[in-house]
Amino acid sequence: MSFKMTQNQYTSLYGPTVGDSIRLGDTNLFAQIEKDYAVYGEEATFGGGKSIRDGMAQNPRVTRDDVNVADLVISNAVIIDYDKVVKADIGIKNGYIFAIGNAGNPDIMDNVDIIIGSTTDIIAAEGKIVTAGGIDTHVHFINPEQAEVALESGITTHIGGGTGASEGSKATTVTPGPWHIHRMLEAAEGLPINVGFTGKGQATNPTALIEQINAGAIG
Repeated sequence: MSFKMTQNQYTSLYGPTVGDSIRLGDTNLFAQIEKDYAVYGEEATFGGGKSIRDGMAQNPRVTRDDVNVADLVISNAVIIDYDKVVKADIGIKNGYIFAIGNAGNPDIMDNVDIIIGSTTDIIAAEGKIVTAGGIDTHVHFINPEQAEVALESGITTHIGGGTGASEGSKATTVTPGPWHIHRMLEAAEGLPINVGFTGKGQATNPTALIEQINAGAIG
């Protein structure tokens, strides 16, 4: 006789599933799971006594050369996208998401879209929400600590300009000229967010604009 668990027991182990609703923060908004890519009873989970082990949810035969073997799997995440709310695993390879579906070992598991190999790392996302980061398109680049504050509020991309604590940076969102653009691109290398620097467009001579674009300004 197969074991059955309550909805609360399932949620505590694997996160919410189809039909469950999640309250978004302290609002009166709820997100309801529309689809779960997992095969019930075959969920891939990481940790002591869980299923991502050699010969179980982890395939011992495959190597990274297989296009379906992930470098990283974010497991059992609730994905809130612009057109859907689903529960799924996320496969990442070469730094990019290549699949959203069911992760595991196709030798012993059904409907596997993402293969977990011996070299696959795992981020356990049971009970967590994954969604696209926000874009701030009006940033005065004054202090590198702005990146940390942005991430804490869900912003993953900064677009704007500045050169630090200058009067121009406080007043406008421009990084003027090739020298400043190059220095700001160098300074941003260590920031954990995406950045785009806008050059100074107040010029009647297009030559000054072209050299800023050539230097790396996005506009």
